[in-house]
Amino acid sequence: MDDDLDQVLTGVGPRLRALRRQRDTTLADLSAATGISVSTLSRLESGARRPNLELLLPLAKAHGVTLDELVGAPPTGDPRIHLRPVIRHGMTMVPLTRRAGGIQAYKLVIPAGGRRREPDPQTHEGYEWLYVLNGRLRLVLGEQDLVLSPGEAAEFDTRVPHWFGGAADTEPVEFLSLFGTQGERAHLRARPRTKQPPGRPDQLES
Repeated sequence: MDDDLDQVLTGVGPRLRALRRQRDTTLADLSAATGISVSTLSRLESGARRPNLELLLPLAKAHGVTLDELVGAPPTGDPRIHLRPVIRHGMTMVPLTRRAGGIQAYKLVIPAGGRRREPDPQTHEGYEWLYVLNGRLRLVLGEQDLVLSPGEAAEFDTRVPHWFGGAADTEPVEFLSLFGTQGERAHLRARPRTKQPPGRPDQLES
């Protein structure tokens, strides 16, 4: 699996360079259109910089192609079905499942400096599991205010008021979300954002 991923990512650089040259676009023009620095674009095209979703989304938009086309992903299932990113409340949501009902999986990206408004916890039916890939995710859950770092996860009943956003202005946050109306609990923990008073548990535990 890792070899397949590395092979896909290795092919992104040459594909980016080919798309830019097909459109007679300079690195400076592409930088102005995407907000990505010329040096980062150059490193992406040469393979010196590993691509991530935060970089690929604006590049796909600028080149007028889908993410699948940009990374050269092989076709899967019905070719008429395309999982397209959706921007909602300042976050980019990429659906990872296509079937209706059951567990739904998403990859979410909060851009640097995005979603920094005051928390507005919401409730709804279901159960959610989060896993942080990059950046630091702030999770407000009931009366608890937590920060999850890469490799940390949390799970909770969505009937408990909850909200999440970036914990820092300087870096984007990428995380996975599994949501379903029912399902087994993962029994994972998340570190709290602030030190808890003596006598209170120092971890959120299912």
